[in-house]
Amino acid sequence: MRALATLAVSVAVVALGPFPGPSAPGPAVIGAIAGRVDVRVAPSPDVRPDPAALGMGVNRDVQDRRRSVVYLDTAPRAAFEPGERRHARMDQHNERFVPHVLAITTGTYVDFPNDDKTYHNVFSLSKTKEFNLGRYAAGHSESILFDQPGIVRVFCEIHSHMSAFILVFAHRYFAVTSDDGHYRIDAVPPGSYTLVVWNETIRGEAPRRTITIGESGGDVDADFSIR
Repeated sequence: MRALATLAVSVAVVALGPFPGPSAPGPAVIGAIAGRVDVRVAPSPDVRPDPAALGMGVNRDVQDRRRSVVYLDTAPRAAFEPGERRHARMDQHNERFVPHVLAITTGTYVDFPNDDKTYHNVFSLSKTKEFNLGRYAAGHSESILFDQPGIVRVFCEIHSHMSAFILVFAHRYFAVTSDDGHYRIDAVPPGSYTLVVWNETIRGEAPRRTITIGESGGDVDADFSIR
């Protein structure tokens, strides 16, 4: 009887044919968030003119302070996959840090090349990353690893008017605004998120809003105004 039962099961399996394998996954559904951040700032009265900008130092300072970073407060799963060693760059040019605002992911090395004809000494006392690169001459560069998320304020020990910001994220869903205030965050999976704006002129609560990427993906528009 046991042999007959085993044979019956075997015949049934043969009749049904081979078991199907897992179906091939379809294309990932993703969306994007885009918009503009309008920042109103007045020229700083104590700005040191840029000697290479033909008298446009004050305008450059205003443009720097309009630069914003837009990011997701809570990122989706698998938002950041560790990969090869990453590098970003913050130049020292005409006694300014360029760019004035830099956004990176954790695990990124930032290079600080000296493009001026004078010495610089880049340092930070920020809790996120405290460092001092020491004095080095034109044509030289130093680098530092940023391994914790947070905001890092950067200065030059020799030139007190030089300052910049590095925003370090534990995910990749962020964007720095362009000269005209536009931004775009690509490859965002469907879901609801809190979108936040950082700008150095903001005092108090940062502007934020809830946005939703639908199941079919697509673009979501989100503009901000900072006064």
